[in-house]
Amino acid sequence: MKFNDIRAQLAGYREAAESMRDILLANTVMIGEIPAPTFYEDQRIRFIQDRLSECGLQNCSADEMGNGFGILNGSTGERNLLLVAHADTVFSEKVDHTISLLANRIMGPGVGDNSLGCATLVSLPILLERLGIQLKSNLILMADARSLGRGNLEGLRFFLHNHKEPIAGAICMEGVKLGRLSYSSIGMLRAEVNVRVPEMYDWTRFGASGAVITLNDVINKINRIPLPKRPKTSIVLGSIEGGNSFNNIATHSVLRFEIRSESAEVVHDILEEIRDRITQVELESSAEVALDVVSRREPGGIDFRHPLVRHARDILKTLNVEPRVAPSTSELAELIRHKIPAVTLGLSTGRKHAEQIEEVNIDPLFDGIAQLLGLLVAMDEGLCDDH
Repeated sequence: MKFNDIRAQLAGYREAAESMRDILLANTVMIGEIPAPTFYEDQRIRFIQDRLSECGLQNCSADEMGNGFGILNGSTGERNLLLVAHADTVFSEKVDHTISLLANRIMGPGVGDNSLGCATLVSLPILLERLGIQLKSNLILMADARSLGRGNLEGLRFFLHNHKEPIAGAICMEGVKLGRLSYSSIGMLRAEVNVRVPEMYDWTRFGASGAVITLNDVINKINRIPLPKRPKTSIVLGSIEGGNSFNNIATHSVLRFEIRSESAEVVHDILEEIRDRITQVELESSAEVALDVVSRREPGGIDFRHPLVRHARDILKTLNVEPRVAPSTSELAELIRHKIPAVTLGLSTGRKHAEQIEEVNIDPLFDGIAQLLGLLVAMDEGLCDDH
């Protein structure tokens, strides 16, 4: 099959996806209403395994890290393709996980990140059967655990380290945003700064202050760090917490931040600069100031001209979707580290409706699934191999 033949099939793929609207949305609701905070994804993973088993897939199982799998055997089985969606979310089990299904959109915690990706994963075997598509390659459908935050991609890392058969290519699925096309990873480090006032803190000493003021000193010193324009580099101060009330001096505060750069060396140098400035604040304040590194990513990726990237762009343009090229720090980073050609795709459009509510539009999803199918078939035909 030639690539133009695949492009000609995209309208049919979209129509077939739209005919599965009820199945896709039902799976999204059922998956989304199962809490799956990082390290506690087991119930959601079991549900995904059950859905894959109901589709007749073999080897539906979970590994020691809690990853869930199903394998759709290919007609020849000479190659292996990987389709992965992370199962964990940033929401604890204490959050109300009720999913609201409206006429044109679906809303709830983690719907876009990443209940919709997991729902597409478990619906795909039915869609391929309806379309009469028999892949030559074995297709590994994986819901990976321990992806976000302190999970630090442990689930996928464990799988890639222990999987013995070579993987010819991979696609990472995210619920949003349609048009997203990531083929590279930036250097990244996430860390926390914890400030604690010790029990024996001397409040009579000159300059004595609570944990919030001390943390503010840390932030001011971080903001003074000079950042290079090339390679592109930034420090994102993402979250600040501290104190319990209006009238009590805070004894604990925390800053969560992220260093991003196209250079791993620059990330390392900035981290060491932050360590030095934290040490200075600690000595000047007598508070306990600790730096805790949460996760890291190395920069890398495939070339913009790689057939996998080029065909992904062409498919999006055929669907009248403008590609949004941007680096990723998700599962793609670990696939890149293992020299596996891979991209990350978004499935639909959406937005954050509130602090804990995500909103995803339904109609664009069918373009997103047509995109996924088109690229998957192209990979199966060997059209995305780098010769």
